[in-house]
Amino acid sequence: MSTLQEMESATSNPHTLSRFAGTLALVGAGKMGGAMLEGWIGLGVDPSRIVVIEPQPAESIAALSARGLRINPDVVSLCPDAVVIAVKPQIAPEIMSNVAALVSPSTVVVSIMAGRTIAFLTDALPRDAAVIRAMPNTPAAIGRGITVAVPNSRVTPAQRQLADALLTATGAVEWIGDEALMDAVTAVSGSGPAYVFLLAESLARAGEKAGLPAELAARLARATVAGSGELLHRSPFDAAILRQNVTSPGGTTAAALGVLMAPDGLDALMVKAVAAATKRSRELAG
Repeated sequence: MSTLQEMESATSNPHTLSRFAGTLALVGAGKMGGAMLEGWIGLGVDPSRIVVIEPQPAESIAALSARGLRINPDVVSLCPDAVVIAVKPQIAPEIMSNVAALVSPSTVVVSIMAGRTIAFLTDALPRDAAVIRAMPNTPAAIGRGITVAVPNSRVTPAQRQLADALLTATGAVEWIGDEALMDAVTAVSGSGPAYVFLLAESLARAGEKAGLPAELAARLARATVAGSGELLHRSPFDAAILRQNVTSPGGTTAAALGVLMAPDGLDALMVKAVAAATKRSRELAG
C-alpha cells in the first residue's frame, strides 16, 4: 500500500501522521513553518522523513539534523509526497522555481502564504499540480490555531487527507470549496488574533482611566481575555450563551453591554473592520 493510500484508509485523527512513511518538504521554517515542523514531529513523524529548505535555520531546527532531519539537501531526487510552502508572500516569486523542482506528479503542494492565490501557484508549478491554499493564524504557534484550506481540482481525496493531517498539527482545520471566501477568512481568523489583542489593550486602558494602576489594569485585562478565550474553547455553549450567563439583569455587565451592543457599538465596528480587511486582502491578491 502506498503512503497516500495508507493516509486515505486511516481516520482523520492527526495522530495518523505517526504512520507516515513518505517524505515531507517544508519550504520556509520561520515562526509558522517552525510551529508546523514541531507539530509534525510531536505527532510522531520521523524527522528523517522531513526535508527543510531554509537559508538560515534556527538552532533548534539545525539541531534536529542529529535525528535525521535533512536541511537544504539536493532536491533533484526527493519526490516528496507533500511540499508545504511557509515563506513570506513577498518572496514567493523568488522561491517558486525551487519549489517547482520538488514537485512530482504525485506531490501535493500546500501553501500557507497569505494572499497568494491558487492561480499564482499553479502558474509557477508543473502542469496539473495538485495545490491547496491554506490560511492559518498565529495561535498555531501554541497548537491552538485554526486553518482554512481550499484545494484545486487536481487534489485527490488521499492528498486532501494528508494535507488535513499536516495542518491539524497546529490546530483545527476547516475546508471550503470556493477560493473567493479566503479574503473573508483572512479578515476573520487570519487577522482576528490582532482584534483580540486590541481588546485586551483597550480593556486595560479603560481600567486605567477608571482609576486602576496601569500595571494592574494590564494584568486584569490580559487574564480576563485569556481566561475567557479558554472558557469559550472548552465550553459546549456558544459565545452568546456564555455572554448571557455572565450578565445579570440591571447589573454592571448589563450596563457595559448596553454601550457595546448599541447600534453604533462593537458589532458595527467589527463589520467595518472585517470589511476593510477583506477589501485589503483582495487588493493584495491582485
